Amino acid sequence: MALLSVLHYPDPRLRNVARPVESIDDSIRTIARDMLETMYDEGGIGLAAIQVNIRQRIIVIDLSADRDQPLYLINPEILHAEGAEKMQEGCLSVPEYFDYVERAERIGYRYQDLNGETHEREADGLLAVCIQHEIDHLDGKLFIDYLSNLKQQRLRKKLEKQERQYAQVL
Repeated sequence: MALLSVLHYPDPRLRNVARPVESIDDSIRTIARDMLETMYDEGGIGLAAIQVNIRQRIIVIDLSADRDQPLYLINPEILHAEGAEKMQEGCLSVPEYFDYVERAERIGYRYQDLNGETHEREADGLLAVCIQHEIDHLDGKLFIDYLSNLKQQRLRKKLEKQERQYAQVL
C-alpha cells in the first residue's frame, strides 16, 4: 500500500467532478486501500478520491475507534434524505478548520463494494453526515461552501497567508 498526497483548499482540482467507476478491478481495489491508508495516516474518518486527485467515485470511511471497520463505497449515491442536523465538520483538505454545517439527519444510500456487489443502506448521525460530506467532494463541493461568504473569504485569506509564510521559510 502507498500513501497518497491530499489536496488542500484552495487547490482548484478539489472542484473536479468524479466519474463513475466502470469496472471494479484490482486497480480500483488498490486505489481504495491506498486511500484508506492515507486517511488513517492523516487522522481522518473519511476520504473521497477527488481529495487525492483521482477523478473516480470512490469513498473510504472508518468511524470506529480502533480503525478496524472500513467502508469502501464505490459509485455512492443518496437515494433519500430526511430531517436536518447541524454538526461540526472538518476536512483533510481544509486542515485545522472546523465549522457547523446543516445536513440531512437520515439518509438512504446505494453503493458498490470492492467485489462489485450493490448494496442499499440507511444511515443517521455521524455516518450520514460523513457520507454526505464525501459525496459532496465527488461532486466538486466542499463543506465550506455551506458557510457564509464572509467566513469563506476569511478562511481563504488565512490559508493564503499561511502559504506565503511557508514559502518564505523555504
